[in-house]
Amino acid sequence: MRIDLVTLVVAEYDPAIDFFTEVLGFELVEDKPSLTNDGRPKRWVVVRPPGAQTGLLLARADGERQQAVVGDQVAGRVGFFLRVDDFEAAYRRMREANVEFVKPPRTEPYGRVAVFRDIEGNPWDLLGPA
Repeated sequence: MRIDLVTLVVAEYDPAIDFFTEVLGFELVEDKPSLTNDGRPKRWVVVRPPGAQTGLLLARADGERQQAVVGDQVAGRVGFFLRVDDFEAAYRRMREANVEFVKPPRTEPYGRVAVFRDIEGNPWDLLGPA
């Protein structure tokens, strides 16, 4: 048993795809036409870190209720955690790509950590070895 996908509600598909693939280095696994439950067109977009099993389903907000959670998926908490092998290189690359870091790197018992925001404003932990 494993978690396959986690939905991330985004404002638009293409800017989110660009952020996750070009800035964070994820792979675009799927991007194909699909339909909403009531038959309207949408896209099935999945990105995932290289070699990872769990991916993100990038779901464009559909309606006011979903639009209200864009950038606030977990009520302001850090709800996503990106673990990297080389923290300093990842942090430097992300800074050069103008990723917004809201807390500077620090060392915790579980490793190096810095909090950044994704394209929509959701807070993430960038995690690396101590």
